[in-house]
Amino acid sequence: MASSFGNSYGQILKSSTLVGGSQIISIALRTIQVKVLAILLGPVGIGLVGLYQSIIDLTSTITGLGIRSSGVRQIAAASATADQQKVARTVLTIRRIAMGLGIVGMILVFFGRNQISRLTFGNTERSNAIAILSVTLLFISISSGQTALVQGMRRIGDLAKLNVLGAFWGAAISIPVIYFWGEKGIAPFLVVVSAMTILTSWWYARKIPILKVNLPLRDIRDEARGLLSLGMVLMASALMTTLVLYMIRVMVVQRFGLEAAGLYQSAAMISNVYIGFILGAMGMDFYPRLTAVSQDNAACNRLVNEQAEIGLLIAAPGLIATLTFAPLVIKLFYSKMFIPAYDILQWQILGTFLRVVSWPLGFTLLAKSKGKMFFCTELGANAVHIVLFWFGIIIFGLKGAGMAFFVLYIFYLFLMMYVIKKLTGFGWSDSNRRLAVIIAPAAGTVFLLPRFFPPSVSMASGTALTIGMGIYSLKKLHGMVGSPNLSAVFKEIKQTFGFTKV
Repeated sequence: MASSFGNSYGQILKSSTLVGGSQIISIALRTIQVKVLAILLGPVGIGLVGLYQSIIDLTSTITGLGIRSSGVRQIAAASATADQQKVARTVLTIRRIAMGLGIVGMILVFFGRNQISRLTFGNTERSNAIAILSVTLLFISISSGQTALVQGMRRIGDLAKLNVLGAFWGAAISIPVIYFWGEKGIAPFLVVVSAMTILTSWWYARKIPILKVNLPLRDIRDEARGLLSLGMVLMASALMTTLVLYMIRVMVVQRFGLEAAGLYQSAAMISNVYIGFILGAMGMDFYPRLTAVSQDNAACNRLVNEQAEIGLLIAAPGLIATLTFAPLVIKLFYSKMFIPAYDILQWQILGTFLRVVSWPLGFTLLAKSKGKMFFCTELGANAVHIVLFWFGIIIFGLKGAGMAFFVLYIFYLFLMMYVIKKLTGFGWSDSNRRLAVIIAPAAGTVFLLPRFFPPSVSMASGTALTIGMGIYSLKKLHGMVGSPNLSAVFKEIKQTFGFTKV
């Protein structure tokens, strides 16, 4: 059992670190990108980028019909049984459906550009930019079909490289375009970046050997039923979340203006920078692994506990550091004009701690194909979020947006604990309980220090807590994984990023 746990912890650490390595490179590239864009465009321009991205996310969620997520599950399940024919049929079906949905999405956005512009900005002045953005729907859909194969086959190294290439193209294209075109270049650079994702996803998807199969239309329809039955539920759930995020940005614009939307966007981005690779690793590796053992409740519960424990150990030092140095982080990523985002960011980081714990529970529903149950939990969470956000900004101003995010994840964590306990008999392990007793007071202390002490005292104390948490996490990870597994993890990481020969 000890060996099994060590290997499992090692696998989680490997996937988290591989994604983390790509995230570090991506962060460096995006830091340069965001810094330059913030200087060139200011808060108003950054807010506009966020709104355009929300339009893309919302429409791609609707037209995507959840094919990527359901495709990952289907490919992972077929791969676990070594059924290459089924994998090939699923891949071919996903690719054809993705192409069709992308074309439909592009047409809908192009002809609905005036309505979308009125709904978002209150006028049709940006309808031409939205028409340009319609092309991204086709590119994103095609890329999603290719990435589903890479993810479903658990090619974590390739997924990590995809992240790096995405950040590289984003920086390489956006900076010169915005420099010469200014605000008018935002839509074109988003289109070109989405086009680059097709090339990169195709490059890595082609490396995976897939049997050649011929599927007539009738067989594609039969294969599509399994994908769409879960995919439609996932689409509806993702649509709710994306729609809520879109509504939130619109509410901020209407109540406080585009500059406030830029502040909110900056806080949301920074709070997700460090935690992104942990949540990304859950989707890339943990979800397919959980799917492979989805019929075994004990195995599911063990994997959830292990994923949460590794996630917290990796997340805690970085998040506490972000809480401590938040003003400096804001200046680093943006500029001093974005300092008012500090109050939002602090609350969002507290909520991010709870995301690390609650997300593995949510993946259990997906792995077990409990689509309706997943939809209901997402419906409840999104309804609570929009209500909390509305009252938060009315009562506390823009700071209330961050407070709403924190309270949302308190609700979501307890909701998922109740649901998964009913489904699998889940309970937190003793090691996770002990970890919570250590991390929660540390995070709470760093959050409260600036409210009662001068900046020099709070920063010095936060630095000491960050170092202490970092040492504790490293010792725990070494003890859980073991030296041999740890060496194997770092060897594969170096090979993935080209530091050593395979």
